[in-house]
Amino acid sequence: MTRVDPKTVAMRHFERLAEAAEAAAERLGPDIATYADWALTTLRAGGRLLFCGNGGSAATAEHVATEYVIRFRRERVPLPAIALTGSTGSLTAGANDFGFAEVFVRPLLALGRSDDLLIVHSTSGASPNILAVARAAAEVPIRTVALVGAGGGPLTELVDHSILVPSSDTATIQELHVAVEHAVADYVDAWFAAETGAT
Repeated sequence: MTRVDPKTVAMRHFERLAEAAEAAAERLGPDIATYADWALTTLRAGGRLLFCGNGGSAATAEHVATEYVIRFRRERVPLPAIALTGSTGSLTAGANDFGFAEVFVRPLLALGRSDDLLIVHSTSGASPNILAVARAAAEVPIRTVALVGAGGGPLTELVDHSILVPSSDTATIQELHVAVEHAVADYVDAWFAAETGAT
């Protein structure tokens, strides 16, 4: 049996991530700026940020929503952000009663308003429940942003704005989605901290 060297594995992982991050920094600036402006405009107008995703992307949705509600880098007012993944009862009841493809649709219709912004995370851009919630958002209508991998998938045709991370590796896509969200949160954080006189 060939022994795997953990240091080599770690170095390969970070090298792959660094390469993708450099490509993302070069290509995604305007796309991230659009998302950041929409997020700030939404919050300033009294709307909310709504997040969803599956698996690791579900964890990212909850992580990012928490940074708006609690804090990111600076002292400022708490900001309204909701992870549609946040209730185990709601997710399991929705999956049981309506099918897993609908698990985000009913929370969106219950909580979402036309002045909100829905941010969906999907490494493939093809998950049925993510496609369903994007279609539902268009009916409300709620403006939508998708963070996806390099291929984009059918999701990009259903949302108002897409950010395509230049990678096809699931772990790398998820890690860069977090970086994009942190960049946007930092921008929003700075505006609200300045508005309240915090540093």
